[in-house]
Amino acid sequence: MKKLLLLTTGGTIASRPTQDGLVPGMDGAGLAARLSAVAENYELTIRDILCMDSSNIQPEEWQLIARAVYDARDGFDGVVLTHGTDTMGYTASILSFFLRGITIPVVLTGAQLPIEHPLTDALENVRTAFAMAASAAAGVFVAFDRKVILGCRAVKTRTTGFDAFESVNWPLAATVDAGGLHVCPGALPPAAPALTQLDDRLCRDVFLIKLTPGLNPEIFDMLLSMHYRGVVIEAFGAGGLHFIRRDLIAKLHAAAQAGMAVVVCSQCLYERSDFSIYETGKKALEQGVIQGWDMTTEAAVTKLMWALGRTEDAAQVRALFRESLCGEVTAELE
Repeated sequence: MKKLLLLTTGGTIASRPTQDGLVPGMDGAGLAARLSAVAENYELTIRDILCMDSSNIQPEEWQLIARAVYDARDGFDGVVLTHGTDTMGYTASILSFFLRGITIPVVLTGAQLPIEHPLTDALENVRTAFAMAASAAAGVFVAFDRKVILGCRAVKTRTTGFDAFESVNWPLAATVDAGGLHVCPGALPPAAPALTQLDDRLCRDVFLIKLTPGLNPEIFDMLLSMHYRGVVIEAFGAGGLHFIRRDLIAKLHAAAQAGMAVVVCSQCLYERSDFSIYETGKKALEQGVIQGWDMTTEAAVTKLMWALGRTEDAAQVRALFRESLCGEVTAELE
């Protein structure tokens, strides 16, 4: 039997009702008692590393989780991480960068209803996660609703539906049907040197802005005064930024001159941004903005945090964003 490690962090899957609402309150032993039928085909080890609502999982927890996976990588065939759904996309993305080159599957999963609920989706999600973790398909993934998504392409798109996650601008890494688990080799992460040392440095001073018509450009002055080193902007359409009356382009130039890394992607969930199409985009490129292409917002934010944790050199950050490190950007778009 394949040796799997189940790491628990809390989330809805492990929550119980209280007078204050659902609160994570079940440890790994409690989960295991309800997973006996799901886990019987594996040699399963369970370790509790956190017990948190995923809204409270932040960069410090990302580093702790990455270390737990890294330290266990040689003793198991695969790792499954139970996690709350709200920030699962961010955790999956940053783990994709931290654990690039890992030689086993690392699969995040959770549930929209607690595992103790009679209608829970937890058992199906964990069953899929176990199958993917035992598949020998190396990389970081999200398993939900009988689908497996590359970690840096997973986005939560529904608040209550069991099909809570979608694979954005990327084929599914695997699917489940009556024939079992079907892995799509073309959707797996690109080849990378085997992970031999964990480097979990990151920069927490990254801000996300969703552009709205009439946004005051002085927000960039505020971010600079707060010592933010990077910003990700969700621009209009393929990359529109206004510069009439409220000149965002000039402020982006000032921010870049001051050493801030600016990544711009699209507010549209699907397809790519491309700043070579319109005048506004070309002006932005002239001021040094970095294209996000078809990256998810979660991947753009975490990649920028990861990149700025390694270098303060703007050219090096730009070079990292031109490269697909773990499948986060479609290579032919670069």
